[in-house]
Amino acid sequence: MYKPYTEWINKGKAGVPVELGVKVCVMEDQLGFILNHRVMYKETDDKIAVEFLKDTQELFPNINSISYDRGFWSKVNFEAIKELVAYVGMPKKGKLSKDDKVRQDSEGYTIAREKHPAIESAINALQQHGCNFCPDYSQDSFERYTSTAIVSRNLIRLGDVIIQKEQKRLDRKKYTFKSHVFSKAA
Repeated sequence: MYKPYTEWINKGKAGVPVELGVKVCVMEDQLGFILNHRVMYKETDDKIAVEFLKDTQELFPNINSISYDRGFWSKVNFEAIKELVAYVGMPKKGKLSKDDKVRQDSEGYTIAREKHPAIESAINALQQHGCNFCPDYSQDSFERYTSTAIVSRNLIRLGDVIIQKEQKRLDRKKYTFKSHVFSKAA
């Protein structure tokens, strides 16, 4: 049973071209933590791009690069976002003009876009950890469920960072011990 707030979402991909649900936009930092999210009821990507970045910059003012999907593209969005961050990775929809090709081949564009696969990974992780289905039916419950999934994802990411840090510490300790043993044997 689908609720009135659900909508047809055009995925733009082969296999499953559309699905029923609610779109959620997420913004992730360079370390893989989700900084902000927005549940998008009857909104399109291109209508929220600038406002969502500004909202996130209020919380985290040091954002200097952004990478968006094609759905966020509009000339107005690009110009506004260019004023907010140093590096903009926003691919244009449709056929590229010569100017667009030059822009998308620039170093700034490349810097912003090279981190884009990480956000796709975060979206996949949210889906794999239960955010692809909400067992609660009310709109408020859906929003709480989404926020809880994002907090959970950030806790998992924090755990990964702690484990990596501990592994590096153990590797240094192991290396120091080995070099000490070798120096005694010499």
